[in-house]
Amino acid sequence: MQTRDDDWASYMAIRAAWLSFIGGRTQGEIASQLGVSPAKVHRLIAHAQKAGYVKFQVDGRPRECLELEEELSGHFHLTNCIVAPDLGGDDDSALRAVAVSASQFLGGLLSGSNVSRLGVGMGRTLTAAVEALPKIARPDLEIMSICGSLTRTLAANPYDIVQKMQERTGGIGYYLPVPYFAESLEEKAMFLTQRSVQDLMERARQSDAFLIGIGSVANEGHLVQRGMISKQEQENLLSGGAVSDLMGRFLTIDGNLAPDPLGDCAVGLHFDEVRGARVIALVGGESKVDATLAALRTGVITDLIADETLARALSKRVGSKLAQSA
Repeated sequence: MQTRDDDWASYMAIRAAWLSFIGGRTQGEIASQLGVSPAKVHRLIAHAQKAGYVKFQVDGRPRECLELEEELSGHFHLTNCIVAPDLGGDDDSALRAVAVSASQFLGGLLSGSNVSRLGVGMGRTLTAAVEALPKIARPDLEIMSICGSLTRTLAANPYDIVQKMQERTGGIGYYLPVPYFAESLEEKAMFLTQRSVQDLMERARQSDAFLIGIGSVANEGHLVQRGMISKQEQENLLSGGAVSDLMGRFLTIDGNLAPDPLGDCAVGLHFDEVRGARVIALVGGESKVDATLAALRTGVITDLIADETLARALSKRVGSKLAQSA
């Protein structure tokens, strides 16, 4: 019965979306035609957008974004750099802008046959991008978790994107059934002795491309917000000069590993294991400038999708003439 209810909700959402976006009808007119309340129409349209039935795309980007893309690509030797226009808001607005740009980029990437196995990290920006991804029929796609998919309490991580990408593509998802950080090196070694973990990590290493986020150790970073690291661990990282979390390893501003043992407890691929492969990083918000700069300085990232305020801050940090003339 639940399946029929879901099918009916999807049917109504699609019809409401057609009447709104194609027919140009007001919510009151749609409510009258469908025999529901205007509030119900609002929920139906929202459902259609979230489910991926409605796709918005703005072709092209402002000249300033294109100039920043060229500047950052040259400085950091990137294959691709996409700068999403400034939406004039906070970091949440930046995240939305990056998510839309990234969903368009990923849609093109996954529509071809060059990527049959995709290694994925986790994070808020990746989650938002996959939620904005249009549905693509890729039942052959293997989606491999490249880091632990659980918290230290063994609870599911809300920013793990394997299942969300499965829903969007119809592909097959593979999770690493271990925490992002082990409690100790001994516990990590125990996890790594498991045959299933070894097999999954080996398959993940052979991915055609990798999709990652760039984390921060500041208070607004998801590691702190989700309680994945303790306050004392955060203070230790900051005192050691750590500014960035790249695939569970902590970096100083110059792109070197921070002198802290927590990164050694990360259960998942090290960024050096994907060096030389296609590594696509998504990041949003000017508050991530140090974290992004450190990650880029490792030379691992080949493709960057960021928002305009962050890109301009990066440009300023590396002494760009573009930032100086803005």
